[in-house]
Amino acid sequence: MNKKSNLTETARLLRIVTFVVVVAALYFGRSVFIPLALALLLSLLLAPVMTSLGRLRLPRVASILLIALCLSTLAFGFAWKLSVELTDLAGQLPGYKTILEEKIHVLSGLRNSNFSKVSETFGDLEKDLAKAGSESPEQGHTKKPPPGSSPDRPLAVEVVPQSNTIAYVENVLGSMGAAGLVVVFTIFVLMGQEDLRNRFIHLSSGGRLHVMTQALDEATRRIQRYLFLQSAVNAAYGLIVGVGLYLIGIPEAWLWGLLAAILRFMPYIGAPASAAIPILLSLAVFPGWGHAWGTMASFVALELIVANFVEPLLYGSQVGLSALAILVAAVFWTLIWGFPGLILSTPLTVSLVVMGRYIPSLSFLKILLGDESEISRGDLYYQRLLASDQGEAKLVLEQYLQTKSLDELYSEVLIPALSLVEQDRHRNELDDATLSFIMQSTRELIEELSDTSVINVAETPCLTDSSASCVVCIPARDEADELVGLLLTQCIERSGLSSHSVPIGPIGEMLSTTAELRPTVVCISALPPFAIEHTRALYQKLRAKFPDLNIIICLWHFAGDLDKTQRRLKLFDGHSVLLTLPDVLQYVREKVQRPSVGATSTALVQGSELIEDKKSLAASI
Repeated sequence: MNKKSNLTETARLLRIVTFVVVVAALYFGRSVFIPLALALLLSLLLAPVMTSLGRLRLPRVASILLIALCLSTLAFGFAWKLSVELTDLAGQLPGYKTILEEKIHVLSGLRNSNFSKVSETFGDLEKDLAKAGSESPEQGHTKKPPPGSSPDRPLAVEVVPQSNTIAYVENVLGSMGAAGLVVVFTIFVLMGQEDLRNRFIHLSSGGRLHVMTQALDEATRRIQRYLFLQSAVNAAYGLIVGVGLYLIGIPEAWLWGLLAAILRFMPYIGAPASAAIPILLSLAVFPGWGHAWGTMASFVALELIVANFVEPLLYGSQVGLSALAILVAAVFWTLIWGFPGLILSTPLTVSLVVMGRYIPSLSFLKILLGDESEISRGDLYYQRLLASDQGEAKLVLEQYLQTKSLDELYSEVLIPALSLVEQDRHRNELDDATLSFIMQSTRELIEELSDTSVINVAETPCLTDSSASCVVCIPARDEADELVGLLLTQCIERSGLSSHSVPIGPIGEMLSTTAELRPTVVCISALPPFAIEHTRALYQKLRAKFPDLNIIICLWHFAGDLDKTQRRLKLFDGHSVLLTLPDVLQYVREKVQRPSVGATSTALVQGSELIEDKKSLAASI
C-alpha cells in the first residue's frame, strides 16, 4: 500500500514539475514560440485557400507566393492608410479646439459639486497637517538658508534622460522583425504542411497512430471552424460599425469599421479599443453630446448582442470550452505571451482540450477546461441526497425529464444513482440515517414522477383470468433492489402488461406472495457488486418451486464479466441475464407470450400447494 502511495505521489510531483518546465519554456522562448504559433494559426486559416488554388492546377510555390503577396499588400495598405488618417487627425485637432474647450468646460463644471468640495477640504486639511508636522513653533519664523549653501541643505540635482529615439527605432524594428518572422514561418509551414503533420504524429503518438491522428484531425477541424466563424462574425461586426458610423457622420467611417473587425480578434479588449477613436472623433467634430452618446450606445449595444447571443450560438459547439475556461486561458496566455497570447488563447486551449479527449494522461485538461459536465445526472442526484437536499435532487430529475422520457430517467439516472448507494453502503461509508433518507426520498420522488401508482397486492392480483400475462419483480437482497424493481414494474405497466413489485422480506414470504400473484414471468432485481450470491440462492429456490416460469435475472449497472457471472448463477436453459432497463423491457415485450393452459394450470396447482403449506416451506428454507 505504501509503495503504491509513493508511486502516486511521485507521478503527481512529476506532473507538477513537467507543468512548471513547460510554462517556463513557453515564457523564455516566447520570441520563437509566438511567431511559430501565429504562423500555424495563419496556415490553418489559409488552408482552404490553398486547397482552392490547388484545384485550379496552380503549383504550391506559386500559390503560397500569391497568398503572401496579397496579404502583404493588404497589410501595408491598411497600415499606410491608418497612419495617414491619424496624421491628418492630429493636424486637424487645432480646428476642433473650440468644440473641445466647450466640452472640457462642461466637464470642469462638475468640480463645483459637493463631492469636489469635500475632496478639496480634505486635501487642504492634509496639507495643513503635513506643514505642521514638518515645522516646529521655533522654526516657523526662521528663514531657511538657500539650497546648496551648507551640507545640511544640499542642492537637488535632476538627471534628465536623453532622447529615446534609438529605443523607439529598436521597438519598431523589433515589431517589423517579428511580423516578418511570422510571414517566413507561415510560408515554410504551408510548403511542408504534410511533412510537418507526419513528423508531429510520429513524435507524439507513442505508437498510437490512430488515436493521435484522430486528435490532430479533430483539433484542426475545430480550430478551422472557429477561425472561419470568428472571421465571419468580425467581418459582419466591422460592416455594421462602418455603416453605423457613416450614418452618424463620423469621418472615414469605413476605415474605423475595418479597424474594428481586425481589433476584435483580440478577446475582451479589441471591441473597446476599436471604439476609442470614433468616440473621440464624435466629441471633437460635432458640437453637443448627441453624436458622442449615439456612437457609444451603438458600440455598447452591438457588443452586447454579438458577445451574448451571436457568439455563444455559433461558437458553442465548435470551441468546446466553458466560459470560465476561456477567461482563464486569456489571462494565462496574456501573462506569458502578452497581446499575441490573447489572440492565440482560444485556439491553443481548444487544442489542449482535444488532446485531453484522446490522451489519458491529459484527461484532466478536458475536465478542467471543457464545456461538458463531467458529473453525470445520476452522480449529481446522489450527491444532492447526500447533502440532504431533496428539493434540488427533485429538480435534477425534473430538468432531465424536460428532454428525456421517464424510462430513460430511470435507466440513466436513478438506477446508476442507486448503484452508487449500494457501493458506498457496502464500503460502510453511509450511516443508517443518511441511507434511510436517501431511500425514502427516492421512493417518494418515484411515486411523484410516475404516471401510475404501485399496485396493491390485496386489491389487484396479477392474474384475473387464465389468458392474461403477468410479470412479478422480486428484490434479490435489500431496499435498493426493491426500488429498482418498482421502477421496472412501472415501466412494464406503461407497456400494457400486468406487473407487480414484491416488497423486500424473508424469502419465504416473497415466494408466498409470488404464488398468490400466479405470474408468468419473474424478474429478479439485483444491484451489484454484492448481490450475486443472494441472486443465485433466490433463483435456485424460484426454479425449484416454479419450474415452468420464465425467470429473468436483472443485474443492473453491471460492469463485470457476464459469462463468468452466468456460470456462477447456474442458469437453466432459456433463462436470461439482462443488464439494462431497455433490454429488460424489450425482452418482456417481445419474448413474453401468453401462457399455455398447461403451464398456467401447473403454476396454479403449485401456487395452491405453496399457500397451504406455507409454514413447512419457510422452515425448509
